[in-house]
Amino acid sequence: MNPSRAAIFAALFSLFAVSVVSAQDVALTSRDGKVEIIGTLLGFDGEFYRVETKFGELTIDGSGVLCDGPGCPSLTNYVAEVIFSGSSVMAETLLPALVEGFARENGLNADRTEQAEARYQYELSDSGTGLVVGRFIFLASNTDQGFADLLSNQADMVLASREIRPEERNRAYEAGMGDMTGRNRARVLALDAMVPVVALDNPLDRISTPELAQVFAGKITNWADIGGADAPIALHLSAVGSGLAQAVEDRLLGPGKLTLTKDITRHARSSIMVQGVADDPFAIGIARFAEAGKVRALTLTGDCGFSLQADRRSIKTEDYPLNSPMFLYLPVRRLPKLAREFLVFTSGPQAQLEIRRSGFVDQTPEHIGLDTQGDRLANAIRTAGEEIPLEELQRMIDVLEPMQRLTTSFRFETGSTRPDAQSRANVTQLALALGAGRYDGKQLMFVGFSDGQGPASGNQRIALKRAKSVRDAVLKLADSADLEQVRIAVDAFGEAMPMACDDSNWGRQVNRRVEVWVR
Repeated sequence: MNPSRAAIFAALFSLFAVSVVSAQDVALTSRDGKVEIIGTLLGFDGEFYRVETKFGELTIDGSGVLCDGPGCPSLTNYVAEVIFSGSSVMAETLLPALVEGFARENGLNADRTEQAEARYQYELSDSGTGLVVGRFIFLASNTDQGFADLLSNQADMVLASREIRPEERNRAYEAGMGDMTGRNRARVLALDAMVPVVALDNPLDRISTPELAQVFAGKITNWADIGGADAPIALHLSAVGSGLAQAVEDRLLGPGKLTLTKDITRHARSSIMVQGVADDPFAIGIARFAEAGKVRALTLTGDCGFSLQADRRSIKTEDYPLNSPMFLYLPVRRLPKLAREFLVFTSGPQAQLEIRRSGFVDQTPEHIGLDTQGDRLANAIRTAGEEIPLEELQRMIDVLEPMQRLTTSFRFETGSTRPDAQSRANVTQLALALGAGRYDGKQLMFVGFSDGQGPASGNQRIALKRAKSVRDAVLKLADSADLEQVRIAVDAFGEAMPMACDDSNWGRQVNRRVEVWVR
């Protein structure tokens, strides 16, 4: 940490020393005086102390002990304080909308004050009494810094615009923070996608995913090689360490075992990068769907003729192959009641409205009728052959025509049967909807599809197995649902309705999916 950053943190923690208390020795003594625990106070959530002792980190019920020492918090005038650190695009756009929506729904005032550059806080107070009940402090930097702050006990939650990397997961586990990829540790707050963008006066309107990867790996350097003008390609990307740039490495270049070329103009913010692309007719960048208003997003295509464009529905269903969800990561430890209530709010219907208003894609399920899926049906007809006979296509239409597809879909990690991060969130969402009785009196069908690699009969079996595994995962979590009120079915059509070309890892991953249809 550089000196200026250290000074800022010192100033912050001298002002706000409850949720993440600066290192101070305290003594916690049982009320009968027989037990005394001495250590460094790491946090207090209004009910429990979190103390680093010679025995390791301990969590102690505050009602059973007396606290002595300069770091002891006030028990009578407790104010919940939570520090969020990480992605600037989340801290500057998404979280303010959610905090303000949470305050309105709970009868609170939310007063924002700037602490320093890219650092601010919301003070939450009761709108009737004016009593301060909490402070949410935001450190807007990048995803890398967010995980670093969490590991050093300088933050309570990480705002991450990419999925946690294996080395970060291992360090957090070794630090006693639990498995950060667990269901209650990793939350998808909102959906977004990485979209290739060009200036409005650039004539190119589409590019294949493999070509896009080769462009940013420096393998393709002239627009003429991908159907454009004879001119060098100028590459633009957000800063090293930003979640967007790292997602490009992980999701776009990773499957092809490529690395980013060094010949890239970097920008401190993705919004600044978008403006740089807009000003240069020979530039290309990768932006967030939520920020691509000033430029034209290119359609992703393939040699087989399929095309995929980023829009709200294709991002929700993960039919678009370069999805990039917005994550909230938190360690295995108690948070103040106010913070827990905020987390509950973020998955509710009002939060989904706030997410959509802020430019991101919400997670509210939508219904898509078969009559609006002409492109998918055209793909099915175009690719049908000896292994996918007309009779199987007719069976698929007969089964699906009276139903509607939910945007709640499930896809899998590369080379694995484990659902990817967005799909794991979808498992929880669908289970909660079942528990709330949202599908009582209806039929839910889990429908498996596969890529076209290998024999069609084998792909059919694999697709059916995946559909059953997703069904089982949802039903396992839906322990409060009255399943006698819902008809649950499973079917599979293998490679009968591809979404993308099978000539790339990206296309095959898009095609391997489980959809949910409702009637």
